[in-house]
Formats: sequence, structure tokens, C-alpha cells
Amino acid sequence: MTLFRRFCLVQLLMVWQGGFLFYTSFVVPVGTTVLGSARAQGVITARVTDTLNVLGVLGLAAMAWELNYSRDRSTRRTTARWWCWGVMLVCQWLLFFTHQLLDAFMDTERTRVIIRPLFYPTHRVYLWTITVQWFTCLILAALTLAAWRAEDRKKKPNG
Repeated sequence: MTLFRRFCLVQLLMVWQGGFLFYTSFVVPVGTTVLGSARAQGVITARVTDTLNVLGVLGLAAMAWELNYSRDRSTRRTTARWWCWGVMLVCQWLLFFTHQLLDAFMDTERTRVIIRPLFYPTHRVYLWTITVQWFTCLILAALTLAAWRAEDRKKKPNG
């Protein structure tokens, strides 16, 4: 069961965080160039972030599953992992909240911003929130790998 739990977590993190990193690093710049404007690329991003936010919930659930069943003897590391998870959970809630606001500032098809004065500051909050979540996920992933290593050492027979 441990291997299955770890496998599920890694797969979800690769899709969620890897998808986010690939999208922001490559798809957005290429889309902006091909489509001719950041506004046109934003129409696509408004829809892609719907999926990324759902993947965030699934990733957080998988991480909670891992944390709950982890047998890491380091209480300090386990506490740090739970704190990271909590920060990511708060970020995910804020992402859902700001995403709803951003949608409300657009027309019903989400192709045009109709309330500009509020859209861009809210968008900045969204971008900073997702950046904090991504960075926290990197820390959590490193701590999780260290916890797995410690757990696996504990399981090896002395020889």
C-alpha cells in the first residue's frame, strides 16, 4: 500500500505542479505570441486554471493521505510537512476565491474583462498566491522525499 500511495502522490503532483510549471513557462508565452496578445491568451488561461484548481484539490487530498499514513519518525519534519500542506490549502482556497472574482469581472463567456479597475489587482493576488503555493509545494516535496528515505531506511534489515 505504501508504494501505491507514493505512486499516486507523485503522479498527481506531476500533473498538477508539472502542468502548472509547463503551462506558465511555455504555453502562455507561446500562446501570447501565436494569438497576438496576452488578452487572447487570457481567454484560454481562464479555462485552464479551472482544471488546475481541481487538480490542486486532488493533489492536496493525496498529500493529506500520504501525511496521515506516513511513518516518518521525525516529528519536526512531519510538523513542517503539515504546515506546508496547510499553507497550500489556504492558497488553494484563495485561488478558488480569486478565480471566482476574476470570472465576475469578465463577460459571461470569459472572453473580455468588463471591470478593469478591480481585475488587475485581483489577478496580481492570484499570481502571487499560486507562486507561494508552488514554492511551498517544492519545500513539501523535498521534505516528503526525505521522509520516504528515512522510512525506507528504517524498514531495511540490519545486515
